[in-house]
Amino acid sequence: LLSLAGTMNIDDDTQWLEWVTKQFESIAGEDKEIDLEEFKTALKVKESFFAERFFALFDSDGSGTISLDELLKALNLLIHGDETDKLRFLFQVYDVDGKIVKNLLIPTCHLDISAAVLSMRVRSGSIDPDELRTVLKSCLKESTISLPEEKLDDLTLALFESADKDNSGSITFEELREELERFPEVMENLTISAANWLMPPTVKQKSHTPRYLTPAYWHNNRSKLLFMGGYLCLNTLLFTLAALQHAPLGGWVLVAKGCGQCLNFNCTFLGVLMLRRCLTWLRATWVAKVFPLDQNVIFHQLVGYVVGALTAVHTGAHVGNFGELTQTQDRPALWEYLFTTRPGIGWIHGSASITGIALQLLICVMLVCSSTFVRKSGHFEVFYWTHLSYIFIWALLVLHGPNFWKWFVVPGFLFVVEKTIGIAVSRMGGLYIVEINLLPSKVTHLVIKRPQFFHYKPGDYIYLNIPAIAKYEWHPFTISSAPEQQDTIWLHIRSRGQWTNRLYEYFRRPEPLSQEPKRLMGNLRKQRYHKWTQCYINGPYGTPTRRIFTSEHAVLVGAGIGITPFASILQSIMYRLSLKDDEMKLRKVDFIWINRDQKSFEWFVSLLTKLEMDQADEELEGRFLEMHMYMTSALSKNDMKAIGLQMALDLLAQKEKKDSITGLRTRTQPGRPDWSKVFHKMAEENKGKVQVFFCGSPALAKVVKAHCEHFNFRFFKENF
Repeated sequence: LLSLAGTMNIDDDTQWLEWVTKQFESIAGEDKEIDLEEFKTALKVKESFFAERFFALFDSDGSGTISLDELLKALNLLIHGDETDKLRFLFQVYDVDGKIVKNLLIPTCHLDISAAVLSMRVRSGSIDPDELRTVLKSCLKESTISLPEEKLDDLTLALFESADKDNSGSITFEELREELERFPEVMENLTISAANWLMPPTVKQKSHTPRYLTPAYWHNNRSKLLFMGGYLCLNTLLFTLAALQHAPLGGWVLVAKGCGQCLNFNCTFLGVLMLRRCLTWLRATWVAKVFPLDQNVIFHQLVGYVVGALTAVHTGAHVGNFGELTQTQDRPALWEYLFTTRPGIGWIHGSASITGIALQLLICVMLVCSSTFVRKSGHFEVFYWTHLSYIFIWALLVLHGPNFWKWFVVPGFLFVVEKTIGIAVSRMGGLYIVEINLLPSKVTHLVIKRPQFFHYKPGDYIYLNIPAIAKYEWHPFTISSAPEQQDTIWLHIRSRGQWTNRLYEYFRRPEPLSQEPKRLMGNLRKQRYHKWTQCYINGPYGTPTRRIFTSEHAVLVGAGIGITPFASILQSIMYRLSLKDDEMKLRKVDFIWINRDQKSFEWFVSLLTKLEMDQADEELEGRFLEMHMYMTSALSKNDMKAIGLQMALDLLAQKEKKDSITGLRTRTQPGRPDWSKVFHKMAEENKGKVQVFFCGSPALAKVVKAHCEHFNFRFFKENF
């Protein structure tokens, strides 16, 4: 239930009343009353404690059910009531053994909810430590936070001692009000979340100016837009020149030849965009400032779709031309044009039609199997194997078109050289996985023996092949260890597809010979059993994160396992900082890590703890590295089911100088970041030009990028 006080007019009230009435009827059923079980289902609470307390407060006549009239009166208080009204409601939720008293101040027409205001009076009740502990325990369950009983006791005492001003052994209404006055923004927006069934559907107001036409968008995407403009102009020019050259042969031939020339360029350009070693080298040159090298994968996908469209038009135009030719006397039939070499079309034994049909089929299969649905649905191997058909496509293109080889000879040579170097490097020396750690949320931490001449930059990624999992499959993963770590390479791999799931299960399976009941001995044997698993790596390859060390104010945003490139970068930053590296331009680093649940923080909590200690040892002016942790499953501070817990976590963190959830000095914030507030604060710090580096889901990337454009921050996203 959103707190809409001060924002709803008469029309809004009427719409809200109609919506709530409709939703009430759908939940209450024929008896037109909501019982406790229906209330729990509608409210979607994890812990029955809060459902029962809210239900008791809504059920004003104590009948054991909630009528529409009772629901409207209670919701009216939560929407139109002042801070005192909401605080009285909250106090009665916390006062478990207290008696609930409810009475109407203005018993007028119930349909006019702006005229009827419900006030909840609290008798001389109080909250004792046991009641507060019960509430906080339920708060933990609502926010999916797991803490030991001793920590729950510490949280209870921290909040109780702070609120019990007179040391009477109980918290009164006035004492709770005084404690909450320390959080004015919380009281102003106090809500009961998760009641989506009470929220009328909102219509998003579209901006008058589309995002793609704003000056901020053009400024932040200028290299991409210039590149796209140049790409479009070049294709237009190639089509026009080829079409004019063959215009006397008719319209069908004109279109076919124009598309054919564009296909010569685009089929070659597809390979250029995958020259990873060349692109990694170019990132260190002026070319990276002019061309959007960081988006080579996105452009590769775009050009792939362009090739598919051009192929369809090119084929259709030739079929149309063949259809016209068959109308002429003594000409072969249409099927002969398409499936035989008799018409003699093509520069190698009239094979243009046959090779063209083969190309059309291969390109269609590759496009379908490259779709997001196939790649993200656990069938990566389908994408992998069908994508290898590019070898046959290039070979057929050489046979199909007389001019393709001229476009392809130089890029093709570079491609072959890259592949040869990759194969040679990946097979040099014996690489082994020397340590395996299975982390929460099915994350596999691999420690690989580092090759002698393997040099990489922070944030780089490699392609990994483990024959024991799949002999011929290579998958890209970011290196999570710092380059300064000489002996080993770290990879953190989350199980999402078939290959990553097989990897996790392979190292999770028990050793057949291990019948030892002792847990530590069993773990040691298991580690030794897998200690010398062979693997191969290909790389390293550069990413946008290489720009971080040339930034002044870097903001690193990682979601879930998206922290992996930043784990390497943060270690390297602190290492260079300790050496007083003059080449590093960084003046401030903000690290934002967003996780769904508490266990996910365990992946890198030891590393982050070390970084905090290193920063403390450096005795820097201000905070050079500032961490921001967010747990999305935790309810926000302005939720009645979480306000007590979040206050207790704040108080205990101040007392113990560490967060109760992660153990870090940085306090873990509930919910998702308010990007407007976060970026506004960073802009005001004036630590230099802000550049945001993101690794995470595409949906979150769009949100972060939109806010970056608003604040005129440069945005870089990790793309494989």
